[in-house]
Amino acid sequence: MTNSETGLKERQFKIVGTRPLRPDGIDKVTGRARFGADMAAPGMLVGKILRSPHAHARIRSIDATKALVLPGVKAVVTHEDFAEVGADLQDVLENVMAQDKALYDGHAVAAVAAISAGVARKALRLIEVDYEILPHVTDVEAAMAAEAPVLHDDIVTSGVEPAPKTPSNVVHRHEFGHGDVAEGLAQADVVIEHDFKTAATHQGYIEPHACVGSVGPDGQGELWCCTQGHFWVRNTCAALLGMDVSHLRVTASEIGGGFGGKTTVFIDPVALALSRKAGRPVKIVMSREEVFRASGPTSSTAMTVKIGVRRDGRITAGEAVLKFQGGAFAGSPVDLGAMTAFACYDLEHVKTVAYDVVTNRPKQAAYRAPGAPMAAFAVESVIDELASKIGMDPIELRLKNAVENGSQSSYGPKFGPVGLVETLVAAREHEHYTAPLGANQGRGIASGFWFNFGGQTCVSLNINADGSVALAVGTPDIGGSRASMGQMAAEELGIGYDKVRTIVADTASLGYNDISEGSRVTFSTGLATIQAARDAIGKLCGRAAQTWGISPDAVVWEDGYARPAGANAGEFPPLSLAEIAETAAKTGGPIAGHCEVNAAGAGVSFATHLVDAEVDPETGRAKILRYTVVQDAGKAIHPSYVEGQYQGGAVQGVGWALNEEYIYGEDGRLQNPSFLDYRIPVASDLPMIDTVIVEVPNPGHPYGVRGVGETSIVPPLAAIANAVSAAAGVRLTELPMSPPRVLRGIDEAAANGKA
Repeated sequence: MTNSETGLKERQFKIVGTRPLRPDGIDKVTGRARFGADMAAPGMLVGKILRSPHAHARIRSIDATKALVLPGVKAVVTHEDFAEVGADLQDVLENVMAQDKALYDGHAVAAVAAISAGVARKALRLIEVDYEILPHVTDVEAAMAAEAPVLHDDIVTSGVEPAPKTPSNVVHRHEFGHGDVAEGLAQADVVIEHDFKTAATHQGYIEPHACVGSVGPDGQGELWCCTQGHFWVRNTCAALLGMDVSHLRVTASEIGGGFGGKTTVFIDPVALALSRKAGRPVKIVMSREEVFRASGPTSSTAMTVKIGVRRDGRITAGEAVLKFQGGAFAGSPVDLGAMTAFACYDLEHVKTVAYDVVTNRPKQAAYRAPGAPMAAFAVESVIDELASKIGMDPIELRLKNAVENGSQSSYGPKFGPVGLVETLVAAREHEHYTAPLGANQGRGIASGFWFNFGGQTCVSLNINADGSVALAVGTPDIGGSRASMGQMAAEELGIGYDKVRTIVADTASLGYNDISEGSRVTFSTGLATIQAARDAIGKLCGRAAQTWGISPDAVVWEDGYARPAGANAGEFPPLSLAEIAETAAKTGGPIAGHCEVNAAGAGVSFATHLVDAEVDPETGRAKILRYTVVQDAGKAIHPSYVEGQYQGGAVQGVGWALNEEYIYGEDGRLQNPSFLDYRIPVASDLPMIDTVIVEVPNPGHPYGVRGVGETSIVPPLAAIANAVSAAAGVRLTELPMSPPRVLRGIDEAAANGKA
């Protein structure tokens, strides 16, 4: 699709689209960069959290008397040390510190601050908690059963008619779609229906959650933490502690991985509460076991998908039922999964029903495109099998039904300019698609979709006296965004990339910024950066006009210079940005550009993945041989970072599809809370992941940018499942496809005569 078709003007870029070195690279490879656990403060105490050993238990009492008299212990906090909050934050508060009940293995029930880690650990052992152990449930379908133990007496299922009158673990029923599915299925020549399951997985970030909190005697607080959204952390912590927002300043450290898992709060309010009580700064660093037991993994799911197709390849109807558990509190991303399920296809008849369910597990957190990979796994698996049944190439089947500009989406609105067709064509033309396969090998393909997001953003761009530029943004850099922002600022101003330094400002230095999530940063912060640069350019032109004694309307900005323009502008030599900045004190003072925006028009994104896999028929072990990602970036600001996002999503998808899962015992306790037992991919598990950047400009951004960080994790589960199923000769419908599951599938197929 051309720029004219998307409404964007053709533009030749000088810096955007190049691959400069990342500004934080040297600090990170030399160890100078400061992450969450690298902060220290004078008089700092060590905080430790006591966590429930039970999956579900009423807390009768907590007695910290013995801990408080232990030498070196300076404070103990429980739920009584936090403020009352509104309904919108009640679940956050209860997750930070258990109130009346512990709702999962690892739920925080108390915390101590002491002069050393050893003293703090000893103090935890001295805190006496009287539990009444209650029945628990960790499986999503078991939690929906009428006889299941109910976690919350105040949850009554919404979104159903007639409205229930008794509490349930089913929080909400969502429904999306249009047309008449029954009518559509009746028109089909082939109908396939399957049940699918996926396990909960963790984002697997290398850096555990860490923070240093300090509250002074005047009630003013400081917090240093690893987070994807320090403004949201500030607002949340202030509410939980009953503080004015202006009394808490939060600084985001470098982040050692997040992927959505650091978009919430776990330990930050606890550190602040301990500090307020102890009168000294408090540092808390989660252990790896705590990260697994008490921070947010994805949902586990149970899904049913039914799709009908004619012999000519036209899909007549699609239907899905999705059940996602979101842990102990409402808010699984099942609605996003439901909106994603059939988003790639232009269907006349489509319906998706989705259930948000609570279980005795830690509250789920985002993992890149939350909810989408699981739904795509189910739908794209059935699409693949339909193509095989009617003897059609799987890419051709997708092309025949792919959404385009103006297509009615399965979840409501009509699409604008989109790049799904372009990704499918690029995949079909890639030499990977026709490369030969060997024995016990199979090829899989899948497409995927993500909404992308804009949101509240504030940027400040300051012109220094020497002509260099300080760019302050409020979105933590989780994927190279400082470089991308610097490129866009330099492009607009017409100066060198090396003249721009981008920093992530603290919460006292900028207006509110939404979290770095939803693939929003390059889009929304980039848009704000461009607008801030244009604001500064207007002021630079005004200063030049003042210098020349002409009207500002008679000045234009071209390639880093102010130039007189128009018949009455006069003849003056152009002034560079540096020259204007040098005399700024004489023409009105500092020059800066600002932008505050609630960005809309993020532009959806599509991707298509190709995977080759090999299955050992004797052990069931699946190995990924080759992987190619094709994805629409709109406009790749820094192609290396875009490729890195593509590859990162694919790698995490490999782990999710083949190995990773939360395993709970009959006692409701997590059995594999370590990287030893929770198996993430290592280098030897992976091939080189090839990438193809498609660019269908997004008209909602001045440069055409679409977010890329989340779409890349949507197709892998399905693409890998299709490849492994082809290699094994049997349709596999449960993730992860660990060797025992694959071998069981092969053996069952052989026993049924289907192998």
